[in-house]
Amino acid sequence: MASASPHTRPLSPHLTAWKWGANMLVSILHRVTGDGMALVGTVLIVWWLAALSGGSASYAAFMNVFTLHTGALNVIGYIVGIGLTLCFFQHLASGIRHFILDVGAGYELKANRRYSILTIVFSILATAAFWAYLIWGK
Repeated sequence: MASASPHTRPLSPHLTAWKWGANMLVSILHRVTGDGMALVGTVLIVWWLAALSGGSASYAAFMNVFTLHTGALNVIGYIVGIGLTLCFFQHLASGIRHFILDVGAGYELKANRRYSILTIVFSILATAAFWAYLIWGK
Protein backbone atom coordinates (compact mmCIF):
# COMPACT_ATOMS: atom_id res chain seq x y z
CA MET A 1 0.00 0.00 0.00
CA ALA A 2 1.50 3.25 -1.11
CA SER A 3 1.07 6.30 1.02
CA ALA A 4 0.53 9.63 -0.62
CA SER A 5 3.05 12.32 0.09
CA PRO A 6 1.56 15.37 1.80
CA HIS A 7 2.91 17.49 -1.05
CA THR A 8 0.93 15.65 -3.75
CA ARG A 9 -2.47 15.70 -2.09
CA PRO A 10 -4.90 18.45 -3.09
CA LEU A 11 -5.23 21.30 -0.66
CA SER A 12 -8.53 22.30 0.84
CA PRO A 13 -9.87 25.60 -0.50
CA HIS A 14 -9.16 28.47 1.82
CA LEU A 15 -10.66 31.94 2.04
CA THR A 16 -7.61 33.37 0.30
CA ALA A 17 -8.32 31.16 -2.73
CA TRP A 18 -11.75 32.71 -3.29
CA LYS A 19 -12.37 36.08 -4.85
CA TRP A 20 -14.42 38.13 -2.41
CA GLY A 21 -17.69 39.36 -3.78
CA ALA A 22 -20.71 41.28 -2.63
CA ASN A 23 -22.67 38.05 -2.16
CA MET A 24 -20.11 36.75 0.34
CA LEU A 25 -20.20 40.06 2.24
CA VAL A 26 -24.01 40.10 2.35
CA SER A 27 -24.11 36.49 3.54
CA ILE A 28 -21.75 37.28 6.41
CA LEU A 29 -23.57 40.54 7.19
CA HIS A 30 -26.86 38.64 7.39
CA ARG A 31 -25.48 36.42 10.13
CA VAL A 32 -23.71 39.25 11.96
CA THR A 33 -26.73 41.58 11.90
CA GLY A 34 -29.06 38.84 13.12
CA ASP A 35 -26.76 37.94 16.00
CA GLY A 36 -26.06 41.60 16.76
CA MET A 37 -29.73 42.52 16.93
CA ALA A 38 -30.45 39.54 19.17
CA LEU A 39 -27.57 40.33 21.52
CA VAL A 40 -28.00 44.10 21.72
CA GLY A 41 -31.78 43.80 21.76
CA THR A 42 -31.62 41.40 24.69
CA VAL A 43 -29.32 43.71 26.63
CA LEU A 44 -31.57 46.70 25.93
CA ILE A 45 -34.79 44.94 26.89
CA VAL A 46 -33.24 43.71 30.15
CA TRP A 47 -31.91 47.21 30.86
CA TRP A 48 -35.33 48.72 30.09
CA LEU A 49 -37.12 46.21 32.35
CA ALA A 50 -34.59 46.83 35.14
CA ALA A 51 -35.08 50.59 34.72
CA LEU A 52 -38.86 50.14 34.92
CA SER A 53 -38.64 48.11 38.09
CA GLY A 54 -36.00 50.39 39.60
CA GLY A 55 -38.24 53.41 39.90
CA SER A 56 -38.66 56.75 38.23
CA ALA A 57 -35.03 57.84 38.66
CA SER A 58 -33.57 54.77 36.93
CA TYR A 59 -36.20 54.95 34.17
CA ALA A 60 -35.40 58.62 33.64
CA ALA A 61 -31.71 57.74 33.33
CA PHE A 62 -32.54 55.10 30.71
CA MET A 63 -34.75 57.50 28.78
CA ASN A 64 -32.05 60.18 28.98
CA VAL A 65 -29.81 57.93 26.89
CA PHE A 66 -32.44 56.94 24.31
CA THR A 67 -34.46 60.08 23.61
CA LEU A 68 -33.92 62.75 21.00
CA HIS A 69 -32.12 65.61 22.72
CA THR A 70 -28.57 66.83 22.96
CA GLY A 71 -26.20 65.63 25.62
CA ALA A 72 -23.07 63.60 26.19
CA LEU A 73 -24.86 60.34 27.01
CA ASN A 74 -27.24 60.82 24.13
CA VAL A 75 -24.40 60.22 21.63
CA ILE A 76 -24.25 56.60 22.83
CA GLY A 77 -27.99 56.33 22.33
CA TYR A 78 -27.67 57.63 18.78
CA ILE A 79 -24.84 55.22 17.96
CA VAL A 80 -26.76 52.25 19.34
CA GLY A 81 -30.01 53.35 17.70
CA ILE A 82 -28.50 54.01 14.29
CA GLY A 83 -26.50 50.78 14.49
CA LEU A 84 -29.58 48.73 15.35
CA THR A 85 -31.57 50.42 12.60
CA LEU A 86 -28.84 49.71 10.04
CA CYS A 87 -28.68 46.10 11.22
CA PHE A 88 -32.46 45.78 10.95
CA PHE A 89 -32.67 47.14 7.41
CA GLN A 90 -29.65 45.10 6.26
CA HIS A 91 -31.10 41.92 7.75
CA LEU A 92 -34.50 42.68 6.23
CA ALA A 93 -33.11 43.30 2.75
CA SER A 94 -30.86 40.26 2.96
CA GLY A 95 -33.79 38.14 4.10
CA ILE A 96 -35.82 39.29 1.09
CA ARG A 97 -32.83 38.46 -1.12
CA HIS A 98 -32.70 34.98 0.40
CA PHE A 99 -36.43 34.59 -0.20
CA ILE A 100 -35.91 35.44 -3.87
CA LEU A 101 -33.10 32.89 -4.03
CA ASP A 102 -35.33 30.30 -2.34
CA VAL A 103 -37.92 30.58 -5.10
CA GLY A 104 -35.18 29.89 -7.65
CA ALA A 105 -34.49 33.36 -9.03
CA GLY A 106 -31.35 35.43 -8.87
CA TYR A 107 -28.72 32.72 -9.15
CA GLU A 108 -27.13 34.20 -12.27
CA LEU A 109 -23.82 35.81 -11.37
CA LYS A 110 -24.73 39.34 -12.47
CA ALA A 111 -28.17 39.22 -10.86
CA ASN A 112 -26.78 37.80 -7.63
CA ARG A 113 -24.13 40.52 -7.45
CA ARG A 114 -26.70 43.22 -8.26
CA TYR A 115 -29.12 42.00 -5.57
CA SER A 116 -26.29 41.80 -3.05
CA ILE A 117 -25.20 45.37 -3.71
CA LEU A 118 -28.82 46.54 -3.61
CA THR A 119 -29.26 45.12 -0.10
CA ILE A 120 -26.35 47.22 1.16
CA VAL A 121 -27.50 50.36 -0.66
CA PHE A 122 -31.08 49.88 0.55
CA SER A 123 -30.03 49.43 4.17
CA ILE A 124 -27.95 52.61 4.16
CA LEU A 125 -30.63 54.70 2.41
CA ALA A 126 -33.46 53.34 4.57
CA THR A 127 -31.48 54.01 7.75
CA ALA A 128 -30.69 57.56 6.63
CA ALA A 129 -34.34 58.20 5.70
CA PHE A 130 -35.62 56.71 8.97
CA TRP A 131 -33.31 58.80 11.14
CA ALA A 132 -33.88 61.94 9.07
CA TYR A 133 -37.58 61.50 9.72
CA LEU A 134 -37.02 60.95 13.44
CA ILE A 135 -34.80 64.00 13.80
CA TRP A 136 -36.25 66.53 11.37
CA GLY A 137 -39.62 65.13 10.33
CA LYS A 138 -41.64 66.20 13.33
